[in-house]
Amino acid sequence: MKGALPLTIGEQLKDGRAVRAACRDGSWRAMTGGLAPGHVQANLVMLPGSLAADFARFCDANSQACPLLERTDPGKYEPKRLAPGADIRRDAPRYLVYANGESVGGSPTEVVAQWLDDMVGFLIGCSFTFEAALQDAGIPIRHLEDGVNVPMFRTSVACRPVGVFSGPMVVSMRPIPSERVDEACAITARFPRVHGAPVSIGNPLDIGIEDISAPDWGDAVDVRAGEVPVFWACGVTPQAVAQASCPPLMITHAPGHMFVTDWLDTQLADDQTTQRARH
Repeated sequence: MKGALPLTIGEQLKDGRAVRAACRDGSWRAMTGGLAPGHVQANLVMLPGSLAADFARFCDANSQACPLLERTDPGKYEPKRLAPGADIRRDAPRYLVYANGESVGGSPTEVVAQWLDDMVGFLIGCSFTFEAALQDAGIPIRHLEDGVNVPMFRTSVACRPVGVFSGPMVVSMRPIPSERVDEACAITARFPRVHGAPVSIGNPLDIGIEDISAPDWGDAVDVRAGEVPVFWACGVTPQAVAQASCPPLMITHAPGHMFVTDWLDTQLADDQTTQRARH
């Protein structure tokens, strides 16, 4: 329409393919919350082949924190089920590289140089996926309103250890109006492959969070009068596990900078077929 302002790059990213292309060509390096509405967003973990079997079992044992959506074959970086033609090494906005439990090299925009010939990629469900359903129901999402990253916290809840992997569960927090908490729980429970229902409601101390205004990852948001902090298991858990377990190498997405897939949220609502991704 004559006189209309051009769309910002974020407003143009309507599906997973567009987001991934923008990440690959460098035109999008910011957080992905709110992008490609209705499309499944995923956490990324990349590990040497020698650690892949243990990590797959770790995901099975801790499926609320690490719901596994797809696992690539050794040396393969294309997630054929969720995003055919994509490259998990280049198609997220930013990454982190952990060496012996320490983050090294800042927040690179691709990890082709760090990829090993036998590396295995894991795509893990992300709670950004169910946010569209909450918004459709008129439940506010504070971090999206504020234009910041969701607050994430290391908890006192220990994951079930498997092989070399152990460490604490990480949770994301969203303030929910008290009269709508039950509704938010019911909505998110429909998405078990992206963390499902909350793991804790109310007092942060119940899960070892001493200061809700100081998240370990992401940004603080206000919890206003009449609202309750609600905590969901979070796919940043593998990063806390990397810090605790100190594997020689683990590559992940940078928190909030997700890999956006071609799948629609509705494909994961009450969908158990994704369990066939485990092999």
